[in-house]
Amino acid sequence: MVKLKKNPLAIAGKILIVIFVLVQVYPIFWIFMSAFKTTEEFSLSASYALPQSIHWQNFIDAWTRGRMNIYFKNSAIVTVVSLVFIVLFSTTSAFALTKMRWKLRGKVMSLFLSGIMVPTAVVLIPLYTIYKGMGILNTYSSLVLTYIAFGLSLSIFLLRGYLTAMPDDMMEAAVIDGANIYQVFTYIVLPLLKTGIVTMLVIQFYFRWNDLMFSMTFISDNTMRTVQTGLLFFSDQYGNRNWGAIFACIAISVTPTLAIYVALNKLVIEGMTAGAVKG
Repeated sequence: MVKLKKNPLAIAGKILIVIFVLVQVYPIFWIFMSAFKTTEEFSLSASYALPQSIHWQNFIDAWTRGRMNIYFKNSAIVTVVSLVFIVLFSTTSAFALTKMRWKLRGKVMSLFLSGIMVPTAVVLIPLYTIYKGMGILNTYSSLVLTYIAFGLSLSIFLLRGYLTAMPDDMMEAAVIDGANIYQVFTYIVLPLLKTGIVTMLVIQFYFRWNDLMFSMTFISDNTMRTVQTGLLFFSDQYGNRNWGAIFACIAISVTPTLAIYVALNKLVIEGMTAGAVKG
């Protein structure tokens, strides 16, 4: 029986993959385990020790005393509303800029793509001044408008890759059969863009849900804070006295991102792979 020689490079690659996975997964595991610890366990046991029991009171304190119910609702509202408009505007814009022929199409596309290169910190003061003049500071509108504006460039760029590789035959056949441009977009383009839209949604959800800079700049009213700014407020309020509740807040904040990725994992991987091949 012939024994196959093991490739040292392959073994080293597998070891590196295992190390990389542990580095990525262990912090999440540690956060959730710490969220179930009592205050005494933080001071009497090692930080990496497992909780002795499931202490659900931390999550109750985080949701009520830490006002995570309010912060979670605010984040959900601004994120969902922003994503709806990002999908609407990015799909129609990418279709118009990729599949429709009209003057200045290239210049408009370059203008949209240039938004990817704009540093976030550069626009904070101008936007704050504009929103203050409009009277929309400490409102959902200030965040929704900003999220849409900063989400469009990347979304159009991603969807453009899918549309560029999409053959025109089916669209031309539909036009010959009497379909107008709106029917072509709704019944032909959108179904073929499903994977790309899901991938774009997951990426945009991650950025909008975890936003800290914009929410800290435009929101100062405690009742309008989002999850990320609420975490800072909660930490300042409790300090070192209730680390279990603080970790519970963090666990609550990362749960939606993890849940969406797990639910849409297959489509996201297919979308990223397809985008890499088609791009």
